[in-house]
Amino acid sequence: MIKIKVKFITLGCKTNIYESEAMAQLFEESGYEVIKSGIADIYVVNTCTVTGTGASKSLKMIRRARRENPNGCLAVTGCLAQTEAERLRKEENIDVLIGNEHRADIVGLCEEALKGKKTDAIRDAREITEFEELGIVHRQHRIRAEIKIEDGCNNFCSYCKIPYARGPVRSRSMSKIEEEAKTICNDGYSEIVLTGIHIGSYGKDLEENIGLIDVIERVSAVTDGIRIRLGSLEPVMITEEFVRRAAKIKGLCPQFHLSLQSGCNRTLKAMNRHYSAEEFKTAVENLRKAFEDCAITTDLIVGFPGESDDDFEESKRFCEEIGFAQMHIFPYSVREGTLAAKLPNRVPESVKNTRCHTMLRKAADMKKNFCEKFAGKEVDVLFEQEKNGVWSGMTANYTEVRKKTKENLRGKTLKVKVLEYDSENECLIAE
Repeated sequence: MIKIKVKFITLGCKTNIYESEAMAQLFEESGYEVIKSGIADIYVVNTCTVTGTGASKSLKMIRRARRENPNGCLAVTGCLAQTEAERLRKEENIDVLIGNEHRADIVGLCEEALKGKKTDAIRDAREITEFEELGIVHRQHRIRAEIKIEDGCNNFCSYCKIPYARGPVRSRSMSKIEEEAKTICNDGYSEIVLTGIHIGSYGKDLEENIGLIDVIERVSAVTDGIRIRLGSLEPVMITEEFVRRAAKIKGLCPQFHLSLQSGCNRTLKAMNRHYSAEEFKTAVENLRKAFEDCAITTDLIVGFPGESDDDFEESKRFCEEIGFAQMHIFPYSVREGTLAAKLPNRVPESVKNTRCHTMLRKAADMKKNFCEKFAGKEVDVLFEQEKNGVWSGMTANYTEVRKKTKENLRGKTLKVKVLEYDSENECLIAE
């Protein structure tokens, strides 16, 4: 019997990747064949809208999928589908349009579409109040496995469309998180990543007095201390109690991605971020006191409306003072429907690009400074992939290490000695 073929095209964040793998598992359990290449009968495009680039790429992939098989079923889900539903209805020939809910029903909806019945099930994201359970995802196509623990965000930063795309905070039940963590551990994974849209808000919608730190403790308890890595965090949640409890958790990776966005207080206020640069610095200091070789990574937006040269310099100096291990740097992207889209004094593209390149150079210098201190030391590395006889993997603090060997190291955690930092490839070289 010939199986119906399904192809997933996923854009955006780790949460989108997890959700695509969950939906792929639903198709496989229903007897479909999920393929990575070739012509499919069903295309599922899981879209992104966090930046203008993400939205453009999502539209491009929707159109490519339709061209690849004009007679196939085209299902579009994710954040662009949620926020740009009207545009997609008018401009694209989509069979299943479901946004950020009804993903658990995608198999049945695609089956109906193959019979000629289209589905358009988009409603206001603010009306979505329940966490959508997609089942226990036990086959992930990476070395480290992810567990989605929450969805949605209540922060409404002035530049961000995510609260409009994902809706309010919805926390997954602790029992389901524990069940998936046990499954991942039994399947032989060496690292778990706790992911979501705003994981620091876990529990805020629940009657129980629990939060992210409780999730980490419970996951560690049921997985015998395998590596646990956290997704992006807000600095305001790095309280003394959080740090005290976190430092005792076996397996918790000493890498914390604290979303900064700007080191200038005036810009932070315009962004509607709920902390000051000084509070961010305190959070970093508390983490570094508690965790040896702690890596602080971050996101930074340059060229936000009204950001003056002095504001940018203040932000740059602050970043240098913190000394990040890694930085993701983005020029500000206008997202219609957000408060920032209405702000005056937009920064010219040429200035944004100059500031972006300036910060990229500073970020490279900071990463070099962080990594060079590991020369001559032994580190534990989870190896992931090989290219031209060289294996690469990540330390617990998310620093890339490369080692030349004929041995198959995929999925193995080994202690290796660091020789030097390779500035060209921005990684550590092990003997």
